[in-house]
Amino acid sequence: MHANWKTVLKGAAGCILAVILVKAFLVTSCFIPSSGMENTLYQGEGVLISKWSYGLRMPFPSVFGYHRIGSCEVEEGDIVLFNDPNPANPDKRIEGREVFISRCIGTAGDTLLLNKELIDTENEVWSPDNKALYVYPAAQEDAVQAILEAVEIHDNLLVGYTEDGGFIRSFSRYEWYLVSQKAGKGITFTPLNAKLADEVHPYVVPRKNMSVTVYPWNVVLLCNTIVSHEGKQAMVKGDTLWVEGKPVRSYTFTKNYYWMASNDPVNLSDSRLFGFVPEEYIIGKAWRIWFTVRKGRFMQRVE
Repeated sequence: MHANWKTVLKGAAGCILAVILVKAFLVTSCFIPSSGMENTLYQGEGVLISKWSYGLRMPFPSVFGYHRIGSCEVEEGDIVLFNDPNPANPDKRIEGREVFISRCIGTAGDTLLLNKELIDTENEVWSPDNKALYVYPAAQEDAVQAILEAVEIHDNLLVGYTEDGGFIRSFSRYEWYLVSQKAGKGITFTPLNAKLADEVHPYVVPRKNMSVTVYPWNVVLLCNTIVSHEGKQAMVKGDTLWVEGKPVRSYTFTKNYYWMASNDPVNLSDSRLFGFVPEEYIIGKAWRIWFTVRKGRFMQRVE
């Protein structure tokens, strides 16, 4: 009997060790905490993350330094798991920080056209599930509700109001197709981004050894990146960037960065909140859905 217990304990220890090794070096998982990636990933779903998609980030980078085995770059359109680049406690180790999952729409060296809300206006890598904001007159709310019921779009709630009293909703491309076809010319929908089109500016995503020019519209973002991730003192005076006590018109970065975006522009858990994501914060690529309550989604590949 005593020998049997030893066998059981050895087997249990072996299983625990195998799980730890798999999670550390092959695959990890996360649960989707919000509605930010709908309709690609739904809140509460469990997702497997491949740690080898961009090369294996070696454990404890805060202790042993940042290293990857078989390093390769994130690609546009990838849904990526990464550690929080801008936590409330900046002294917290990278590997111990909260994780986010978003779609990469800007890789190192890319130029994005962002409006004043830092929403990309011309990117082509968005999935059909990506959502956009639309405005319509408050007087047409009953008609919109009727259309949503007719096309069987459920749980689509108002997300806000414009200064002139218009109602705002978010629709994915497919949802917008259904709604617009049903509405015809009877309802006046206006894309919210159209109101911001005259305030679009180019933003360069920093690449290692790349010099990025400082402009009034990107100076704060660049300053925050230099302070948080380049390890140098920087500040903004007027529209001028000062680095290590000297005014600069450009800055050469020491690492690669990425720009992450949620599917739903209402959800701010992306680069609009924490800026550029450095390469050492990347954990891996979303692979398959392993837990869901929605029919037909179990073990579905994440696209």
